[in-house]
Amino acid sequence: MKTNGTIAADLAKGAAAGAAATWVMDRVDWFMVEHEDPEAWRQTQKVRPNGKDPAHNIMGAMAEAVGREPPDQPHPAGVAIHYALAMSSTALYGAARRHVPGGMVGRGLVLGLGMFAIEDELINPALGFAAPPRRYPWQAHARGLVAHLVLGLVTEAILSAVDSRSRPLRRGASRPQRRA
Repeated sequence: MKTNGTIAADLAKGAAAGAAATWVMDRVDWFMVEHEDPEAWRQTQKVRPNGKDPAHNIMGAMAEAVGREPPDQPHPAGVAIHYALAMSSTALYGAARRHVPGGMVGRGLVLGLGMFAIEDELINPALGFAAPPRRYPWQAHARGLVAHLVLGLVTEAILSAVDSRSRPLRRGASRPQRRA
């Protein structure tokens, strides 16, 4: 049975891996935006509530709740919400991943697909932070799916690497020496 210390450590590792993976995901996403049909990007921008991504719409709702004007996108608080949402999901994943079947690639793909389907396609539209999925061009869905699969794979790769570094050595085994 896991102790609270181990669960807390798994949550922290999942969140940290998710922060790094979110940075990578964003670079992949922007690369795809820069190489997709410009009309698809215009259509995506046109249907977004307030012309903003979901994290900035969440930030706007929070600002309005305390009597403030929602700031423009991009805004550091919107970016922070984007990271916080990803890190909260990957933190939970970090604690639960040992119970997810499959190897590193399979678990990473499950994480990415789950985040895409649940957050992008269900929760954000249901709460009004994104438009209904059918209003977006297919390229937006494809880009979101690929970006989230990258997030899942990078998160799992980092966690697997941390696991391999922290695993006790078998008797008589030695770690490879680092090269100078």
